[in-house]
Amino acid sequence: MIDFRRVPDLWMRFDVTVRDSSLALFLAATSLLPAVRNYGTQLGDLPTRPLDAAAALVIALECLPLAVRRRWPAVCLLLVSLGFALDQLLAYHTAGGTALPIALISSGLHLERHRRVIMALLSAAYVPLAVALDRSGSPEQLDGYVTFFLALVLAWGAGAWLRSARAAEAEARLRVAEATRAAERTRIARELHDVVTHHVTAMVVQAEAARYLTAAPERLDAALTAVTDTGRRAISDLRRLLDLLNPDHDSDVRLPSVGELRTLVEQTRRAGQPVEFTEEGEPAESTGSAEFVAYRVVQESLTNALKYAHGSRTEVRVRYGEKEIYVEVGTDGSGSRTGAPGGSGRGLAGLRERVDALGGEFSADRQAGGGFVVRARIPAGSPS
Repeated sequence: MIDFRRVPDLWMRFDVTVRDSSLALFLAATSLLPAVRNYGTQLGDLPTRPLDAAAALVIALECLPLAVRRRWPAVCLLLVSLGFALDQLLAYHTAGGTALPIALISSGLHLERHRRVIMALLSAAYVPLAVALDRSGSPEQLDGYVTFFLALVLAWGAGAWLRSARAAEAEARLRVAEATRAAERTRIARELHDVVTHHVTAMVVQAEAARYLTAAPERLDAALTAVTDTGRRAISDLRRLLDLLNPDHDSDVRLPSVGELRTLVEQTRRAGQPVEFTEEGEPAESTGSAEFVAYRVVQESLTNALKYAHGSRTEVRVRYGEKEIYVEVGTDGSGSRTGAPGGSGRGLAGLRERVDALGGEFSADRQAGGGFVVRARIPAGSPS
């Protein structure tokens, strides 16, 4: 049984010349039908001449070049114009005259080079055609020739307009594609920053502290174990991130959420940062991306605490409302930056973008006593 829904796809697989040949052959065959004998173009209004063997050649010259109207638009236009001129001079007045405006529209759309030169030559050639028709006894007045010429110009203009519209559409698609790629690169950079920076910062701080524990083997072993565990978590998180970036990834890949905040806080404590953690309320059943963003806010804030206020008291407060999640992370600024890697500022900017994307509010400010506080209000229920 034929699946007619596949016919357009099968048709588009043919070469463009083959597809355009169908119109050329149809128009040529139609021009030979007696039923359309009196519906052809009559420039000059000369008495119509009966069809003969020469008429078949004129129709072929006038119609068949439409088969290459997209591949070789200039050749098509010149041949069709010549065929049209012969059709009018010999007074066959066939329906094949319709090929001329089709060729003009197609050339205005597809012609790449020498557009102005070709149009100037054809416009100049129109004058001898009008003169020849007039000398053949045409009763057509000047205004009739001018009107027909303007109609031909309009056909060319329609093709040129389609060309510019397609170019504008292609440029718009290109801009959208570039913006999409830029957004994707930003997303990847943000995810890599969130995942890598937290774990690497913790490992650097833990390794730096281990240098001073050589006289205490038990504490040194615990510190090195913490470094190893952090490295394993970094590898695990990177694998999860790579799964998310894979276009064929399973839609069920789990993202970190507020349910893992206690684990995150404990990891930070093991890196040597005293953290107090407080939760109020219960997360809503459907929070969309809010839990993931809240987790990232706490993660980045604790990373900055390790980097810029290592050893200072840090407070993490998370409060769940009916439609929002409130996060506040602050340090008292009494710690040290010893051994901490420098920052690029990308982390806080990324957090602001995440929160803003959900319609929330974000702030990161220094406190009067020298500490730093990060606050975020994240609307819950936003789509993932």
